[in-house]
Amino acid sequence: MGTKNILYYIFSVVRVLLYPLALIYGAIVWLRNRLYDTKFFTSIEFSVPIITVGNLSTGGTGKTPHVEYLIRMLHYQYKVATMSRGYKRHTQGFIIADEHTNALRIGDEPMQYHMKFPELVVSVAEERMLGIPALLQRKPEIDVILLDDAYQHRSVRAGMNILITDFSRPYYKDHILPFGSLREGRGAAKRANIIIVSKCPPDLSRDKAKEMVTAIKPLAHQQVFFTAINYGAPYDFFTREPGNISGSNIILVCGIARPEPLEAMLKHNAADVHTLSYADHHYFVSSDLEEIKETWDKWDVLNKVIITTEKDAARLHLHYGKLHDMGITIMVLPINIYVLFGMETTLDAIILRYVEDVINDNKDPFGIEN
Repeated sequence: MGTKNILYYIFSVVRVLLYPLALIYGAIVWLRNRLYDTKFFTSIEFSVPIITVGNLSTGGTGKTPHVEYLIRMLHYQYKVATMSRGYKRHTQGFIIADEHTNALRIGDEPMQYHMKFPELVVSVAEERMLGIPALLQRKPEIDVILLDDAYQHRSVRAGMNILITDFSRPYYKDHILPFGSLREGRGAAKRANIIIVSKCPPDLSRDKAKEMVTAIKPLAHQQVFFTAINYGAPYDFFTREPGNISGSNIILVCGIARPEPLEAMLKHNAADVHTLSYADHHYFVSSDLEEIKETWDKWDVLNKVIITTEKDAARLHLHYGKLHDMGITIMVLPINIYVLFGMETTLDAIILRYVEDVINDNKDPFGIEN
């Protein structure tokens, strides 16, 4: 038996052993959701527009660029705030980002929002039902709140739920943890108002899209959209000046869930790519900086540059001084999304109509509904 066959056999046995655990976990999650559905557990509803962006799986669906898409769409008309849990931050409780904030205090993704959108109110709180009143007390001018990665956070009843699923790993083909990667069963998708299939091929055919819509089986209140990744113009980590990496020799430094699409894009456009990959949300330490510097020094090529993502840049910024003194070139590559099949106007209209309708109701922002 070959090595690949042995590994496949071991993987298959492990999955079978995990199946009973998945049944137990799935039953617990189902019961929790049922208690919320029957209003045995209370959900708090705020009259300020609240949009949840999340997924059913354990990450890697491209949630962050979709939140940024909403920020760009809304912030010209409304005072927008984001609220995240602040995954892997070194603090607890409710915090609003300010000029002294860093990734250790609020987490890398909120820090990314804070660095990119100075006018945005960025907040973190483990318990959103407590964080939202604190946010509105501190910032009563807020018009709309984006709850980042809170699809399972049912103690707050969002007015709009946006569910994101990866094109290559759609939730309807996945299974619940630990047998698969779903945080809750496929049926939880019924709570979504909008379902977005992310990371699609730019040339996705309408026939394939229709096939996926058929598999999703959207309910009457749901609409399905498809988005693809668009890499923005790179900029210098230290000066924020725009740059060009075409034809460069690239050292990719990243700690993201799925670096493969980014790596493939760089290989297509660069002379050569050497990857230093770390765990998702990895906080860089001195040994990592030494590894980056050593890789830079030992790679004897011209026109070399270090490329990192904006999420990684938020964590690398903690070592700004040390990195600057190393005399290395670091470029940050933004990741954006765009809506396929000319449906951007439709998506925007649905979201804007919801926000406008809630704001026009002129309710007390602390109104509570069971």
